[in-house]
Amino acid sequence: MNTLNHFDTPQLQLLHRGKVRDSYRAPSGERLIVVTDRLSAFDSVLETPVAHKGAVLNGLAAFWFDKTQHIIPNHVISLLDPNVTLAKEAEPIRVEMVVRNYLTGSMLRGYQQGQRTFSGVTVPDGLTKHQQFPEPIVTPTTKEESDREITPENLVAEGWVSADLYEKMRVKSLELFNFASQWMAERGIILVDTKYEFGLLDGELILIDEIHTPDSSRFWSAEDYARNPETAEQMDKEYVRQWLIANKQDGQYPRALTPEVSAEATRRYLDIYERITGAPLPTGDETTTGGDVQARLVGNLVRAGIMKEA
Repeated sequence: MNTLNHFDTPQLQLLHRGKVRDSYRAPSGERLIVVTDRLSAFDSVLETPVAHKGAVLNGLAAFWFDKTQHIIPNHVISLLDPNVTLAKEAEPIRVEMVVRNYLTGSMLRGYQQGQRTFSGVTVPDGLTKHQQFPEPIVTPTTKEESDREITPENLVAEGWVSADLYEKMRVKSLELFNFASQWMAERGIILVDTKYEFGLLDGELILIDEIHTPDSSRFWSAEDYARNPETAEQMDKEYVRQWLIANKQDGQYPRALTPEVSAEATRRYLDIYERITGAPLPTGDETTTGGDVQARLVGNLVRAGIMKEA
């Protein structure tokens, strides 16, 4: 089995099963995060896993967590497997800090319908599709069943964060975005927008979840953008979203991908990993497991003392 669609074990306490990530309590008390090959789009998890996707997300997040330690500490302890991270247990802040540098996505759709203020940030009339802002803007959302735009003032008034804490998150988000934007620009990639999640560990603000991955960010080819901004190649999971939109029937998106679309999605995930890091994805030696990702994962957790052989 060369994809990891589901992982479960009675040896570990399940803390949370998300759309893509499953969290367990490690024997030492830390959090074990298993990043699967599941793909979510339009608030739904597709039936078709995308090979190597979990390892790409986990590996890229680890790469960026390491590169940005000088900006803010993070929750990573170590990678135990290409798909598994051992992390410090932090108290999550239920706010997503969305940083945008171009008019696109949901913001573009709102703009085209006449909206000019987004999470308290007002943008001018006359902007065009995919136009760059004079400087990146922060448009926070709440982390609820359905995320919603919210102003910083309302975040404070509703008790999500204090004013001081929000300001720290805003400043760190922009520092992270600017650092990554420069790194990617040197590699022909535009970091269009992204989101950051933070937590508190012993009262200290730290970075958690994922950072600058194809699932949390939007990437464009700088070369394509220079040729025609409105048709710039998107180097993230937008490819799958567009296929789902094109194949919508009776108001319903497809529940599964075709083999061709799944293979192309894999190619794109592997490509963006190598472009950013400068090296191919190290998925680990699976020759002894016949290419079985789950067998490799379990073997690595056994060797790390997280699980026992069963």
